[in-house]
Amino acid sequence: MKRWSAVGGAALVCCCAAAWADRGSIPFRPNVKIFEPNQRAMIAWNGTEEILLLSTDLRASAETKVLEVLPLPSEPKVKKGSLKTFETATAIINRHLQRPKNLARGGRSLGAEDARAPAGMVTFHKKIGPHEVSVTKVLDGARFATWVEQYLAKQGVAKAVIPEKLRAIVEGYIRGGFGWFVFDVVSLSPKVTTIEPLQYRFATTSLFYPLRITMLEEGDTSIDLIVLTPKLLSTFPGLPIRRVGLKHPPITISAEELRSISDEMYELLGRRASMRLRIWQCAGPIASFDQDLIARE
Repeated sequence: MKRWSAVGGAALVCCCAAAWADRGSIPFRPNVKIFEPNQRAMIAWNGTEEILLLSTDLRASAETKVLEVLPLPSEPKVKKGSLKTFETATAIINRHLQRPKNLARGGRSLGAEDARAPAGMVTFHKKIGPHEVSVTKVLDGARFATWVEQYLAKQGVAKAVIPEKLRAIVEGYIRGGFGWFVFDVVSLSPKVTTIEPLQYRFATTSLFYPLRITMLEEGDTSIDLIVLTPKLLSTFPGLPIRRVGLKHPPITISAEELRSISDEMYELLGRRASMRLRIWQCAGPIASFDQDLIARE
């Protein structure tokens, strides 16, 4: 099992979550508990489009399949990602932070940075590694639960139960203009497994990371995000800026370094001469994340 960290003389990143940190989840088997000891996320945003790379270490109290629900502001392109992207990005951070002028000062708070329409339409379906992904436009929030129940029935789940709180959260997303959802089915066992990363690319006028979808879970969580943008961001209309910790001083990386992280992120960011790279952390009780992480200049 691969793990990642950013180290600049001392450990800067430790990703430890007691429950889901990015998606809502519905186990196929009742009373099965899901554990997420580690989560990795990287965001590249150019002002109009975002690449979101997600990977998690997961286990269940018993063998089961799990349906994960991820809301997005527009229709995404979904593809298999690579753990190497995380490894390369953190290696670059390490190298910069080990320079004397960039001594780490972790934990700082961010500053100025006619017929009834069907409830959903599946526009993408593909197995990616252990994933079975459906990208769906949800047209009717009131019937979202019915649509999911029918979806799960096709997966062999006889009596699926959609938590009322999850239904309310999803309807809130739809009212806010978030009509697209990614449904991802993964198979879990009591053994911790690193799930192959998935990459989501979608249009958005703000950097976006979903947090409200996790509110139906319990316990505390710590979410670490590697963030790559042309400039530092200072406007946070969603989750209050005080809830976002800056793990180390932002570093400036070259176009050559960016290309070594990801060719697609290099193309997304316009082949600029330099980019700003840093790690954010959002931590606390899962129930306290009643707003998503939204940021812009």
